[in-house]
Amino acid sequence: MISVSDQIVSAARSWIGTPYVHQNSVKGAGCDCLGLLRGVWREVLGPEPEAAPAYSMDWSEPQGDERLWQAALRHLRPKALTAEAAGDVLLFRMRTGAVAKHLGLVAQTGPNASFIHAYSGHGVTESPLSAPWRRRVVAVFEFPTEAN
Repeated sequence: MISVSDQIVSAARSWIGTPYVHQNSVKGAGCDCLGLLRGVWREVLGPEPEAAPAYSMDWSEPQGDERLWQAALRHLRPKALTAEAAGDVLLFRMRTGAVAKHLGLVAQTGPNASFIHAYSGHGVTESPLSAPWRRRVVAVFEFPTEAN
């Protein structure tokens, strides 16, 4: 039997090449980083646990509201920053003092660590989890074993 983690990584990799489209979550047509996570959730666990509200590209940055982090805490299981495993969700803070507003899925750990994410100008891609990316990680989560 294939583990949930392997299913998550396989599902995420199947989105590679999907163009970046803000607030979208359609494999092959377009998604943003949250849309990728939502699409993987649907493929592996079933219906999404809540509808995503409309959101701007600044993710409530002017208000300092950690909306993405709060949503992750409602539906995913927090883990220690150093305990990431394949299939886990990474939450990134792109600038010091800014809200955390980028997500990725761990594809591989170890010396060739990588993650799958969607971002403007690149679409869905698998990137090395290099030092510049790693220092932006503020939280690690795992998917629940079944949908809520």
